[in-house]
Amino acid sequence: VGDRCYEKGMYEAAKLLYSNVSNFARLASTLVHLGEYQAAVDNSRKASSTRTWKEVCFACVDGQEFHLAQLCGLHIVIHADELEELMCYYQDRGYFEELISMLEAALGLERAHMGMFTELAILYSKFKPQKMLEHLELFWSRVNIPKVLRAAEQAHLWAELVFLYDKYEEYDNAVFTMMSHPTEAWKEGQFKDIITKVANVELCYRALQFYLDYKPLLINDLLLVLSPRLDHTRTVSFFSKDAMQHAAESRDAELAQKLLQWFLEEGKRECFAASLFTCYDLLHPDMVLELAWRHNLVDLAMPYFIQVMREYLSKVDRLDALESLHKQEEHEHVMEPAPLMFDFDGHE
Repeated sequence: VGDRCYEKGMYEAAKLLYSNVSNFARLASTLVHLGEYQAAVDNSRKASSTRTWKEVCFACVDGQEFHLAQLCGLHIVIHADELEELMCYYQDRGYFEELISMLEAALGLERAHMGMFTELAILYSKFKPQKMLEHLELFWSRVNIPKVLRAAEQAHLWAELVFLYDKYEEYDNAVFTMMSHPTEAWKEGQFKDIITKVANVELCYRALQFYLDYKPLLINDLLLVLSPRLDHTRTVSFFSKDAMQHAAESRDAELAQKLLQWFLEEGKRECFAASLFTCYDLLHPDMVLELAWRHNLVDLAMPYFIQVMREYLSKVDRLDALESLHKQEEHEHVMEPAPLMFDFDGHE
C-alpha cells in the first residue's frame, strides 16, 4: 500500500506507512519529495544503502541543501565506482566549490582511496590552483600521478608539474620543464638535485647554457654537481665557444685580442683557429700574423690569411674599377663638342 501511495504521489500517506513498517530506504525517498531533507538523511543512515544515499544526496543538491548533501556524499565517495557519477552530478550543475569541500572532508575517512585524492588534485588544478601544490606535497603517494600530470600540464601549473615528474622519477622531463618555464618552475636546490639524475647527458650541457643565460653567477655551483657526468674536454670547448661568441657580440677588439692570446697561453690551438673567424672583423691581421708566427701556428692560421688576402684584393679590384670609370667619364667630358650659340636674329 505504501508503494502504491508513493507512485500516486500521496507522500504523506506513504510516509506514515513506511514509518510503520520501518522501511527506511523508501521512507527516505518519500521524505525527499516532501522536502524534509534532514529527516531523509537520518533515515538514509538507518537504511545504510548506497543507492539511498545517492538519491537523497542528489535531492539535497537540487534543493541546495549542501551541508546535508555533503553528509550523504561522504557515504558515497568511499566507493570508487560511485565517485565519478557523484562528481558529474555536482559539476554539471556548476557546484564546484561544494564538490571540493566534500572531497576535502572525505580525505580523513578511514576508507579514503586513491580516486578521491586524485580527483581533488584535478579539481584544484582547474578551480583552486593555489592549493594544488600543498595537496601534492601531502598526498603525492596517494594520487594517480600520470592522471594528475596531464591535469597540471593542461592548467600550465609548471611548479606542480616538476614536483610530480620528480616523484614519478621522470627526471629528464622535470629538468626540461624547469628550463622551459624558469620563472614559475625553477628552484636552485631542486634543479641541482634533479639534474644529477637525468638519463640524457645532453640535458647537462643544456643546463650549462641555461645557467649562462638565466643564472650566470651560479654556474660554478652547477659545475660542482655536474662534474662527475661531464666530458671535461667537451665542457672546456663549450665554454670556449661561449667566450668566443661573447667577444664577437661585444664588438670589443681588445677583448677579442686578449681571448686569442689566452687560447694560445692555454695551448688551445683549435680554439685559436676558431676565434680567427668568430671574431674575424675585430682582429688586426698584423697582430694575428705575429701571434701565429711566435707560436708556430702559421699553417693553422693560413685559412684566415687567405680570407684576408681575398678581401684586400677584392677591395683593390673595386677601387681600380671605380678609378677606370672615373677616368672614362672625364675623357668623355673633354671630347664632348661645344654647342653652337645663336642670337635672336638667327645669326651664328
